[in-house]
Amino acid sequence: MIKTLTCIECPMGCEITVEEENGAVKNVSGNSCPRGKLYAESEAVCPKRVVTSTVRAESGEMVPVKTNKPVNKNEIFKVMDIIKRTRCRLPVQLGEVLVKNISGDADLIVSGNV
Repeated sequence: MIKTLTCIECPMGCEITVEEENGAVKNVSGNSCPRGKLYAESEAVCPKRVVTSTVRAESGEMVPVKTNKPVNKNEIFKVMDIIKRTRCRLPVQLGEVLVKNISGDADLIVSGNV
């Protein structure tokens, strides 16, 4: 199976071709740097994303949050369900962990002071 991806690792936006065989990457071409090759291999086999959202504080304000590491793309709905049910007490600080290990070893952290 051959997939064509646009790399998002740097501003160049290389068009990368990934050849897969039996669920494994056989060949990567079109990348201008090593980061593109790593991105393409990961994206083809197990795509991941950083999840950004908001959590409602007990007082009603919305607090910006994100995962501190990318999570498997197939777990995003599970992560969003946990975020939807999460509440926090103000004040919170940038980088404060609200949910430890929300997905694998990724934590949900505050992404702005409130």
